[in-house]
Amino acid sequence: MAERRQDFETVRQIHAVLVLHFIEGKKQSEIAAELNLSTSKVNRLITQGRKLGMLKIEIESPFQRLMDLEEALNRFARLGNTVVTPTVEGSEKATLQQVGRAAASHLTETLRDGDVIAITGGKAVSALVDSLEVERAWDVTVVPLTGGVQGKYFTDVNHLATRLAERLGGKTMLLHAPLFAESQAQRDMLMEVSSIKEVLDLARRANVALVGVGSVQPAESSYYDLHPVPEADRKMLVGTGVVGEFMAHLIRDTGAVANFALNSRLVALSPQELSQCERVIGIAAGTGKVRPIQAALNGGFLDSLIVDEDTAAAVLQQYEGKEHVA
Repeated sequence: MAERRQDFETVRQIHAVLVLHFIEGKKQSEIAAELNLSTSKVNRLITQGRKLGMLKIEIESPFQRLMDLEEALNRFARLGNTVVTPTVEGSEKATLQQVGRAAASHLTETLRDGDVIAITGGKAVSALVDSLEVERAWDVTVVPLTGGVQGKYFTDVNHLATRLAERLGGKTMLLHAPLFAESQAQRDMLMEVSSIKEVLDLARRANVALVGVGSVQPAESSYYDLHPVPEADRKMLVGTGVVGEFMAHLIRDTGAVANFALNSRLVALSPQELSQCERVIGIAAGTGKVRPIQAALNGGFLDSLIVDEDTAAAVLQQYEGKEHVA
């Protein structure tokens, strides 16, 4: 009986110390003075409390909804990492900027000296570059995954690669080739040019690939900034099972590259070749990107996804709907 009473007194004392320290936020020295204990005794009681399982810590984020979306997407889409940012209502530009900042933070948190970073063009990758701030120079090499289209800040992938390398303090290797060749034969010839082949071989083995996910809906898509497709052909694309653009390749819901002549003229790596990269980070914003993101996930092209809340919720709904049907 005396032993049980002693156990009770010890546990009661541990409980009092834990409440004072973890709930009221008092220092161990303050608790020692208040309970007439030595500081070392307070420390031992806290350690005992941990061992007895009396201490349970829960961390609640003010953005818990976003954390829950990240966890669910990681689980359903089998992603290694998802970052979900708030959607700025009524401002697609501000939403894209938020996603760009989150992507920039994710990149710098996971970067290592010696990394090769391969990138596509696009507004999302451009938003990352615009937001990037580093505290030191990184010994990295930035290379394009595709040829480029001059004329707009986000279509010239060489320009984006140069800016990213400058901001990181690294170096770049440029791909001196157009995104679209004039024919498949010309494309095949360009892919064998030693300077182009060297860059694409390095991109194929990149440690990190930063890839935008594009829509082909005429009203929302920047794909048509890459290639001036006539209006009638734009509507035709949407009506033939093409749902998005990935690395400038037109893709279907399954992630399969569509059998279109435009794809055969691309001076670029194929989506399947990204499997050789260590980490492929998809970056996208806007609910117009839901089906393209879903297609890229179905194709198994992404390891990580940086996206806004409304878009993440819509993508997740597709998975939850399938689970409910099953």
